[in-house]
Amino acid sequence: MPLQFELCPGRMIGGSHPCFIIAEIGQNHQGDIEIAKKMIKMAKDCGADCAKFQKSELEYKFSKRALERPYNSKHSWGKTYGDHKRHLEFSHDQYRELKKYAEDIGIFLTASGMDEMAVEFLHELDVPFFKVASCDANNFPYLEKTARKGRPMVVSTGMQSMETIRRVYKTVKEHNQKFTLLQCTSAYPLDPKDVNLSVIRKYQEEFPDVPIGYSGHEKGIYITVAAVAMGAKVVERHVTLNKTWKGNDHEASLEPSELAELVRAIRLVETAMGSPDKQMLPCEKTCHDKLGKSVIAKVTITKGTVLSLDMFAVKVGEPKGIPPENMQNLVGKKIKVDVEEDDSILADMIE
Repeated sequence: MPLQFELCPGRMIGGSHPCFIIAEIGQNHQGDIEIAKKMIKMAKDCGADCAKFQKSELEYKFSKRALERPYNSKHSWGKTYGDHKRHLEFSHDQYRELKKYAEDIGIFLTASGMDEMAVEFLHELDVPFFKVASCDANNFPYLEKTARKGRPMVVSTGMQSMETIRRVYKTVKEHNQKFTLLQCTSAYPLDPKDVNLSVIRKYQEEFPDVPIGYSGHEKGIYITVAAVAMGAKVVERHVTLNKTWKGNDHEASLEPSELAELVRAIRLVETAMGSPDKQMLPCEKTCHDKLGKSVIAKVTITKGTVLSLDMFAVKVGEPKGIPPENMQNLVGKKIKVDVEEDDSILADMIE
């Protein structure tokens, strides 16, 4: 059984627990806290477990030159990249307001700490778990400092090699037993041929004591549902209120109707996964009573005859007789009564 742990207060992941569904709002709120609240409410209404943002302390995430460079994209919110990012960044007080709002409506809220100082703030904010973005998966000082804080961690693994992920596993596990690794490909939107869901199985084999999940950037919901069928215990998808809005992530995000359908599909698949024990179920009895086949006399068989396979046929009989899978066991035994051709052979007819 894979490792199980409490990711959020009262919410276990791993093992047979339901998949934990993260609605990644990121910066699709357009820098507007009221839109952010609407998106948190949307995530709650659609059945997601958690609404997630991206928190940066810009001077710690970017160099001065990176912030000062011109940013002429159609998605820009300012003349420089710094102006653009500052427009999209909520203050500490705004994050406190958003966290209280999420608590009031009953959904977990966290954020990716995009630099070490952002992690410090999120720790102070008392988020239930830290999300590590793919861009920090190979930032080992960051990983170690974050792991040492003791909060559960969800680590995306886009843009990394298997060798690096082995180091991630060892680094985090040395300081923190409560973490999960998400298969991820960092492209927006993601072409299905680059999803590589097979990495989920590779991670499950290499890290059997860690719940494995999936962070998807593809269009639609089918691939994410397939990830859950493969055993993903956490899934993350970007969400938006409108795919046509300004911003790089909107096109690869799910609108409310899609998120709601994803949640329904995941819960349906989880129900359908059922048990690995193969047996005839009570719900099959009606079909078996109507169509289940039995061993039938292919010819007239007289009392005392030693039975052989050439005497048997398999048909839907009345009454139900010996199941076909037991037919071989009849060979060499004697029949105690006369049996007419096309009659069922019953267990009490055999010596």
